[in-house]
Amino acid sequence: MKVLGIESSCDECAAAVVEDGWRVLSNVVATQIPFHAAYNGVVPEIASRMHTQWISRVVREALAKAALTPADIDGVAVTAHPGLLGSLLVGLSFAKAFAWARKLPFIAVDHMLAHLYAPRLSLESDATAQKTDAEIPSLPGYPFLGLLVSGGHSIVCKVDDFDRITVLGTTIDDAVGEAFDKVSKHYGFGYPGGAVIDKLAKTGDSGAFRFPLPNLYKGEHRYDLSYSGLKTAVINQLEQFRLKPAAGDSEAADIAASFQKTAVEILLRSLFRAVEDTGLNTIVAGGGVAANSYLRSRLAEREDLRCVFPSRELCGDNGAMIAGLGYQYLVRGETSPLSVTASARVKAFKRRYP
Repeated sequence: MKVLGIESSCDECAAAVVEDGWRVLSNVVATQIPFHAAYNGVVPEIASRMHTQWISRVVREALAKAALTPADIDGVAVTAHPGLLGSLLVGLSFAKAFAWARKLPFIAVDHMLAHLYAPRLSLESDATAQKTDAEIPSLPGYPFLGLLVSGGHSIVCKVDDFDRITVLGTTIDDAVGEAFDKVSKHYGFGYPGGAVIDKLAKTGDSGAFRFPLPNLYKGEHRYDLSYSGLKTAVINQLEQFRLKPAAGDSEAADIAASFQKTAVEILLRSLFRAVEDTGLNTIVAGGGVAANSYLRSRLAEREDLRCVFPSRELCGDNGAMIAGLGYQYLVRGETSPLSVTASARVKAFKRRYP
């Protein structure tokens, strides 16, 4: 089964064709970074406008790269939530029209669940392209722990199936990717903040500053996350947490390295608590921040854990993960009505404190 996947939840206009839920025939991502860089963040109105202008071309390119025509597509999957409402509606409307015109089965999916599916796609390579379905590398058996980290979400969850997760912990304020962007914007490091800080931190001293970790002690918040305090400390209270004198040209790199270390340690503290409490030692990561080199290296230090990451090109939003996840629903016989609409938020993915 060849599934066309469309993703437009934020500022990436993406489409892909995936066969049988794992074989990526094409994966086209049209990035809007140049249009948002001047604002050091995504402008929703610009994002939805660019999706409107690009979506048809991106889908045509995805079909062309897969050497297919619309008649060769067996099903359509699209992101319906969460994300920027205007952006979501563009992709959703196009996918509905494509499916209706071709009388194809159609499924609307959650793109955070798709991020958990992305590592399965990243396990494929040119060397395995000719393998049979029985030989396809797959994700570890359920259940496992999921770590979903992006600009809009920071989630630690227990994953029982491709469409069933239990959120153990989530952000009570800023998501980790959002904190990266805001710190980068304040210091003029560049955009997008996650990639810029990761690169800058490689030449910095992560011990130059000791930033505080959040103390979530009220109620059931053992696995929850918070980044507003760290963001405030780095931006407004920098000198209070300095351990080493300013080092001239290395100051920016030291700030980046110290901030990145603390941001990742906040994630790992909650994640390792979940490992301890659940007894699960397999972790599947997804989302843009899953590309962070420090996060990957810190998890690699835990030899008692099996950590599965997507390839870096599949960490960000992309159509391949949507198509792959959509395939699982479609082969189970599930479809969405054309009346389905977009939703900016998923209630379980955010939490209030206390």
